[in-house]
Amino acid sequence: MHPLTIIGLGAGDLDQLALGTYRQLKAATTIVARTDQHPAIVELRAEGVMLTSFDAIYEKHDAFELVYEEIVEELLVMCAEQPVTYVVPGHPLVAERTVQLLVEKERAGIVELNIAGGNSFLDPIFAALRIDPIEGFQLLDGTDMKRDDVQMTQHVLIGQVYDAFVASEVKLSLMEKYAYDHPVTIVTAAGSTGEKLSTVPLFELDHVTTIDNLTTVYVPPVLEREGRLKDWSTFREIIAALRAPDGCPWDREQTHASLKRYLIEEAHELLEAIEQQDDDAVIEELGDVLLQVFLHAQIGEDDGYFAMEDILESVGAKMIRRHPHVFGDKSVENSEEVLLNWQDIKKSEKPQVESLLDGQDRYSSALLTSFNYQKEAAKVGFDWPTIDGALDKFTEEWQEFQEEVKNGTKESQTDELGDVLFTIVNISRFLKLSPEEAMVHANHKFRSRFSFVETSVKEGRGEFADYTLDELEAFWQLAKGREQQ
Repeated sequence: MHPLTIIGLGAGDLDQLALGTYRQLKAATTIVARTDQHPAIVELRAEGVMLTSFDAIYEKHDAFELVYEEIVEELLVMCAEQPVTYVVPGHPLVAERTVQLLVEKERAGIVELNIAGGNSFLDPIFAALRIDPIEGFQLLDGTDMKRDDVQMTQHVLIGQVYDAFVASEVKLSLMEKYAYDHPVTIVTAAGSTGEKLSTVPLFELDHVTTIDNLTTVYVPPVLEREGRLKDWSTFREIIAALRAPDGCPWDREQTHASLKRYLIEEAHELLEAIEQQDDDAVIEELGDVLLQVFLHAQIGEDDGYFAMEDILESVGAKMIRRHPHVFGDKSVENSEEVLLNWQDIKKSEKPQVESLLDGQDRYSSALLTSFNYQKEAAKVGFDWPTIDGALDKFTEEWQEFQEEVKNGTKESQTDELGDVLFTIVNISRFLKLSPEEAMVHANHKFRSRFSFVETSVKEGRGEFADYTLDELEAFWQLAKGREQQ
């Protein structure tokens, strides 16, 4: 295998090349370019330099990664026969995927690389835009850009924006965070005689006609907090400001304990929004739940015990660990196997307990505690084989409760009522229904119907005392009828 020399052509004209690099090109015998779409290529050919390109490979594939992989394989085949000089735009080690792939081959001992210079497009870009990179900047690949890669407070440079299609994908990714009219600058052929800058609102990015192989998109930072509310770091910044010494007195006073009831309330309001299939309400209520999470994280950070990063690490590691069929080599056939794996892994993570019921209590809900107790007991066979046993037990407990209502004390009535509720929870478990969700639904239904009764009373005689129970029941039935319609 002969060595492969890689030369960067810089960001623009041939005049930008260092003299030594230019002499290397003139002395090379076999030169192949990743693409012809560079002004230096035209000038080299005009000087009599013979070279070919891989442009034809771009036409064969729909994905850039496939193009780059085939280019690398072609280069390795060529190097098996003779020394080859491979030329690329800019600097070989700046935003050049084929060179990255070749470096991987070199590390594997497959090929020897000689990488020569060539100015990257960054220096002329900084000069053209008049920005100082020490303020913080990002260099992203337009062909593989993800929304969460973008840091809105930094100067963002997006390379590899070859055509309108890539520009459109970049625009859609950016619009998930930035305002639709946020200014972006299209920089073409920076540092060359053909340098051109064009600033347009973000939504027009893919409408610009000057997008080509020498195009870089610049997105200026958003310094105003209100302009970057879609960014995770901004919300964290807001919560930190609320808890700061000069922040909100109420937020500063809160503790993990004092916030418990708010988390429960917000969770129930979210469940109600989901039940109503109201997307706008779901967005709002999810935000309220997220607020509670961030507040607890900020309290942990303020107290010096933990931070949001610890929470993310913990839950991320748990998800990877408990999904070996996604992040590992384990195979599953269906969701039932997923749940079995989950329980086995969860059991191996937890310390040995004295009782199966340890850790199953739920402070916020006696219904969920009951449900968890019964579920754990059922796992070891302490259960009826069918729902019939649970239904018979309910009948038995209901009769005992009725007897205590007639003749018992408050203590005995409470005890028997608990047994009735416990058996109802057991029935829900057999039916794979959530008793908590059922109770939330029943409360919502009662509120809706009773609100109709209240409205009917106010629009009628004005006071509940002015109506008989039968008349109020009639309003109730009307409310039920409206629901069915």
